Amino acid sequence: MSDVISDIMKQELDYIIEKKQIKSVFQPIISLKDGNILGYEALSRITCKSIISNTEEIFRLAGEHNRLWDLELLCRVKSLEAAFNQMKFPYDKKLFVNVNPRVMHDIKFRDGFTKEYLNKYNITPENIIFEITEREAINDMESFQGAVEHYKKQHYKIAIDDAGAGYSGLNLISDIHPHFLKLDMKMIRNIDKDNFKYVLVKSLIEFSRITNISLIAEGIETKEELKALINLGVQYGQGYYIQKPNEVMAKIDTDLIQFIEGTNQKKNNIQGIKLSGLFIENITKQTPIISPFKKVEKVFDDFKENSDIYGMCVVLEDKVMGIITRENLILKVSGRYGFSLYQRKDISEIMDKEYLEVDYHTPINTVSYLAMERDNSKIYDMIVVTRDGKYFGTVTVKDLLQKTTEIDIANAKNLNPLSGLPGNLIIENEISQCITFRSEYSILYIDIDNFKAYNDVYGIEKGDQVIKVLSAILLNYKEETTFIGHVGGDDFIITLDNYKWDVISDSIISDFEKEAQLMYNEEDRERGFITSANRHGVIEEFPLASLTISVVSNKNRTYYNGNELTEELARLKKKGKQYKGSICFSGDTN
Repeated sequence: MSDVISDIMKQELDYIIEKKQIKSVFQPIISLKDGNILGYEALSRITCKSIISNTEEIFRLAGEHNRLWDLELLCRVKSLEAAFNQMKFPYDKKLFVNVNPRVMHDIKFRDGFTKEYLNKYNITPENIIFEITEREAINDMESFQGAVEHYKKQHYKIAIDDAGAGYSGLNLISDIHPHFLKLDMKMIRNIDKDNFKYVLVKSLIEFSRITNISLIAEGIETKEELKALINLGVQYGQGYYIQKPNEVMAKIDTDLIQFIEGTNQKKNNIQGIKLSGLFIENITKQTPIISPFKKVEKVFDDFKENSDIYGMCVVLEDKVMGIITRENLILKVSGRYGFSLYQRKDISEIMDKEYLEVDYHTPINTVSYLAMERDNSKIYDMIVVTRDGKYFGTVTVKDLLQKTTEIDIANAKNLNPLSGLPGNLIIENEISQCITFRSEYSILYIDIDNFKAYNDVYGIEKGDQVIKVLSAILLNYKEETTFIGHVGGDDFIITLDNYKWDVISDSIISDFEKEAQLMYNEEDRERGFITSANRHGVIEEFPLASLTISVVSNKNRTYYNGNELTEELARLKKKGKQYKGSICFSGDTN
């Protein structure tokens, strides 16, 4: 860049800062479980006509001309003013504020984010989430870590922005232990079509569950991307498909919320267990809550008067500040001078601030894992459950273990042990749901041809592998289906909420035939058949394994009960078995 252009750009930068030509717009970040708004990201926009093309460019220039602090301050003030002025920022929502790592540990930044300063805007530290961009190199990590810990202790939360697009990657996550991880939009783009991205995000979800870090998918632009992210289990999302940045903190469209809820329900049907049985909200109970200003002696009296109380949550304006258990309180006040030392102090001075907190939509098995990963001294402490950051209730370890056992037993009863897919009881319920409630549905019955002969020649263990291969193929289509079940043996059921059964049937047959070739030895593959005794004991030639898919739908016929529908499937299956090789028979055409 020439000196002349550089001077012009500097003048433009100075003008924008001095004349405060910046405004804030807000983009919602929503739960991909139920569509509820977690909070809004405050984004900055240049309000005047300018040769500086975008916000990213102006921040780059501010860094070059030593005006980064001035620009950050202007953007921060504008975002807080806008949040306050338009709706007296709702205390149950989060405000995501972008912060450059280069200014975060500046003493001026700390002074600018005191509780007293935020009070002017009716915002508490618990509402603020600092978004630290991963694109910026951090030169003094030790100082930066100290700044992050300072804000965490003040009850601010930390998010790493653009994860996967920056300099330090996993090292930054490891160094600062953020509360949120925002996945860069390049990782999200076409995730419904890109299997590598799909698997990568899937591994990050498992990491997030173990570490209790929430994932936010940025830049969602299509319905298909959103559906893939929901099915993966990403907790939160934002992007133009959900809502474009707006000067008004707008609500989420009702149709979008219904789509999110419906997609979660379909995903859950495939897993075979009711939604309420999977998430921690199902076993959450109300625990006594107390003010952080309540005196220790009063809390001690409460425990004495009610022997059933194991612990209490310290809550201020619906926000959990800490917990106090009976055991820990007794330990604090016991001893020669313990009670006299603490009795007149606020409970906030001795409450436990390092407790396990989970969202009400966290899977029970994840909570169980997190609870067991705690230090031995805390392993039996109650677990705090929140909804949209507000107190929702608590769960005891006893209740958690009981529910985990119930789910394990239910799985053992209702899931096929070989494939892990829902068995007959759940299949019957799914068929009933189709007949009773769905305006459009197709049901596919999938059966492996010549499976008994394969079992006789290659053995039961190899036969089990064939069944596992087919179940894995079917699960590859879980986004296109509403339900996948295992009737037993080599028979499977798929349901759709549309009439596009021909496309998915052709794909399943194609995938299976490719895999089937690998299940035979070279000699049998070349011959194209195996020899085995038939059901009458006569030696016979059997072709290589193929599929018969029978399809019924309500497109041209109304089914009134499950028996009527399954009888039609059996008729079509019998007809299909008369043909050699893979085939799909539909009640709509046969």
